[in-house]
Amino acid sequence: MSAPGAALPRRPATGGGPGMLSQLLLALVCGGYATGAVFGWGSAELATTMGDFGLSGAAGLAAASCFWYGHTRSTRFRPAWLLFAASSAMAGFGNAVWGWYEVVLDRPVPSPSPADFCFLLFAPPAIIGLLVLARRPVTRAGWVCLALDSWLIGGSLLTLSWSLALAHTAHFAGETVAHAALSLAYPLLDIVLVSMVLALHFKRSSANRSAINTAIAALALTVLCDALFTSPLLQQHYRSGQILDAGWFAGYMLMAYAPWVAREEGEELPGKRLRPVPPSSRPIAGSLAALTPYLAAAVCTLGILYNVLDGHRVDRVVLFTGCTVVLALVVRQGIMLLDNISLTQELAQKENHFRSLVQGSSDVIMIAAPTGILRYVSPAAAGVYGRDAEELVGSELASLIHPEDLGRVVHEVRRFLAAPPADEPTTRIECRFRSGSGDWLNVESTVNRHHGGLIFNSRDVTERVRLQAQLQHTAEHDPLTDLPNRALFTKRVQQALAGRRVTDAGTAVLFIDLDGFKAVNDTVGHQAGDELLVQAARRLQDSVRAGDSTARFGGDEFAALIIGDGTRDAAAREYRILEIADRLRLTLSQPYLVEGGTEVRVAASIGVAFAEPGITPGTLMRNADLAMYRAKQAGKGRVELYAPQMQADVVRRAELATRLRTALHDGEFALLHQPVVELATGRITAVSAQARWRSAQGILFTPDEFLRVAEMDRGDESARTAELGRWTLEKAAEQADRRRRAGHAVPVYVRLPAGRLLDKSLPPKTIEAIVLRHGLASGSLVLELSGSDPRIALDELERRLVSLRRFGVRIALDGFGSGYAAMSALRRLPIDVLRLDRGLVDGVVESPRLHKITAGLLRIAGDLGMQSVADGVDEPEQARALLAMGCTHGQGAAFAGALDEHRLRHALDRGPYALPDDPADGGNQVLVGGALPVRSGAVGGAGALAHAPLRSNNETPVPPT
Repeated sequence: MSAPGAALPRRPATGGGPGMLSQLLLALVCGGYATGAVFGWGSAELATTMGDFGLSGAAGLAAASCFWYGHTRSTRFRPAWLLFAASSAMAGFGNAVWGWYEVVLDRPVPSPSPADFCFLLFAPPAIIGLLVLARRPVTRAGWVCLALDSWLIGGSLLTLSWSLALAHTAHFAGETVAHAALSLAYPLLDIVLVSMVLALHFKRSSANRSAINTAIAALALTVLCDALFTSPLLQQHYRSGQILDAGWFAGYMLMAYAPWVAREEGEELPGKRLRPVPPSSRPIAGSLAALTPYLAAAVCTLGILYNVLDGHRVDRVVLFTGCTVVLALVVRQGIMLLDNISLTQELAQKENHFRSLVQGSSDVIMIAAPTGILRYVSPAAAGVYGRDAEELVGSELASLIHPEDLGRVVHEVRRFLAAPPADEPTTRIECRFRSGSGDWLNVESTVNRHHGGLIFNSRDVTERVRLQAQLQHTAEHDPLTDLPNRALFTKRVQQALAGRRVTDAGTAVLFIDLDGFKAVNDTVGHQAGDELLVQAARRLQDSVRAGDSTARFGGDEFAALIIGDGTRDAAAREYRILEIADRLRLTLSQPYLVEGGTEVRVAASIGVAFAEPGITPGTLMRNADLAMYRAKQAGKGRVELYAPQMQADVVRRAELATRLRTALHDGEFALLHQPVVELATGRITAVSAQARWRSAQGILFTPDEFLRVAEMDRGDESARTAELGRWTLEKAAEQADRRRRAGHAVPVYVRLPAGRLLDKSLPPKTIEAIVLRHGLASGSLVLELSGSDPRIALDELERRLVSLRRFGVRIALDGFGSGYAAMSALRRLPIDVLRLDRGLVDGVVESPRLHKITAGLLRIAGDLGMQSVADGVDEPEQARALLAMGCTHGQGAAFAGALDEHRLRHALDRGPYALPDDPADGGNQVLVGGALPVRSGAVGGAGALAHAPLRSNNETPVPPT
């Protein structure tokens, strides 16, 4: 990428360290030996000793070094190092025998002698070791070409050496057979060894390259010294301890150093992949390897020309060897020609296959050079990006990426290229890409390395990103007013408190409730109520500053976050916030024009709480909530500032919670069940357990009434209701078992806060023990997860639910569609049933916007293979609309309210309910099956009786005191 700072990173060169120190020490030792050999070591006896036993010690060191490395390292070249150890050991034994004759016995070395056999045994292990190091051919033609190359090199060297020297030493007149064989064995084995060294130089494996090069250099130096020793000129004047021994000594020391080169340079570390060969070295090596047969033939020709030009008769050995070399060259070229034809056809076939795959792929494949220039772009770019592939080739990749994403993409590319390929073979990058029309597309790319550059396999994910953004917006915003919901508002309050500085003093939270909203729903209708809420949200949003935040918590409750202006005077801050709150109250209390031009009026009760130092978001919002309820209790339509005295309400709630526990122990609670009806058939498929508190007058109070007094955080039930939850579970399982024995085996839904499953108040295996104790069949108990506390650990909750599902307990998600927590739970948790929130059911007939949202959520449930239960189906029109949208089950006053056990069994015996769209209804509302009277007023006070539960957009009642 040629943008500034966007070039692909390069690995830093390494140098120095222990490797340089070892090489310097090796050079000093070899140089010291060579210096001693040049100056004769000071005496003939010392020169002989160093020439014999010095070489024996160096060869023994090489043998020990190679053997120790091969014995302690588990590499695929281990046999080669063991063979080099054996070869060096033979050289060490030969020099030791030579020293025994010259130094110990003080007499000339006989010819032949045991030393000669040791020296002859030096070559075979070294030759086999070189074969192990060579890169093995993968085809038969490769093996044949390797053999021919070896003979080309060996035959050429044999021709040249025979012409120069061997022909003169091959006259065996007057010599013994052993002496004659020994005279030819030395140079012939050296020729074979030289052939292997040259062949391996072009066919060696790329792994452990430094060690192999050092071993080849050691053998080449040894063979060179052997060749000089066997020449007639030097052999007649050779004495132990001369400069020729320095060459052998250096060769042995190089062999001792060879296996540890890779360890010092870090090429062959355990668990690491070998570093790649620099690309610049491959063309040169390939060219020399291709020229090897021709160079061998040229050497053979030189040997023959030498005899002709010198006036000698061409020796039969030279002529025969030269003919075989030429024949081997012709055969090799024929094999290589056929192999090249086969490889060309295979390459063309693979290229066509690759081209068809690339051109037929819907993903765009791009290859970028290290400079960031696009070298190749697949034809799919025309359909994905709206730009021809030829147009993109040659352009800079950085110019196509959105400037805001370029820095992140470059950082990820650099990090990826710096990582070891074995640890991270690919990476994934998502950024915005410029299309042919100039628009920005969201593109997801899988990136791979390619000859120093990169391969991008890209696809257009714009629709997915838009859907994710839409779902995220839906999860964090109220579906009716499009204001932020409680979860997003809580997050913004937390950010405001975490980012507050000294100059931000005066930050406050306002809780707003519309007084008289229930009367609007009852008189004008819920559609008009929805319009009023939308207008109120718009007024609220227009009345705050750009940096402030607003939200709707559900029903007629709103909130506002006012960021402080840094005023240090507490009285001035209070006056400013109260002035803002009073202005909001007046704005929200202005008349509203709703459906049909009807003018309606509501008032606004506002509670204000300031952000004191060290306060938490939950405490701040709770304080504002308490102040708002104090404003409603004080007469509504007013503004109240939070005061610490309001904590007395919390104390009273605690006292009433104690009364709840006492009532539970005294048997004042009853368990009712509301039928869950299949919308398509009217059949009762399950029942929902609902606890009621029976007062001394025989009135059953609803959960909304007796649980409200124990709520400390308005998003979840207090831990003080844990005992009631256990009682509900136990009682529901007990009555389900009785119904099963009576022939009514219907599952029972039991509502349980999600956090309760992870709370100590409900020990592990409690639910399993209840199921076993009452003998419930698999699927007979369905847990309705409620609560939207973002602090719940979803990972731990997921493990708990998986364990329950294996035990036969089904899981339902209660209140789906009411917030971000529900969407997170749907994505992470094993859910069987989705229970639509009452807020989605209310107004689903009148509000097209709510109708679309509910239909979309039902489609999600259907696509995930889950059942859907609509909560709060109170009107026939709602049941018909939900059935048309794909909802499978419903629960509400349109079918039946909460029933006691006697009436529930009567309903089960009676059979399916009449469907709302059944012609037998005549368009009339379906009759509900005798729900027990439920009081909807305050606990302990006077109030009217109602059969149906309250709707979600009703006016917030004054809490019991």
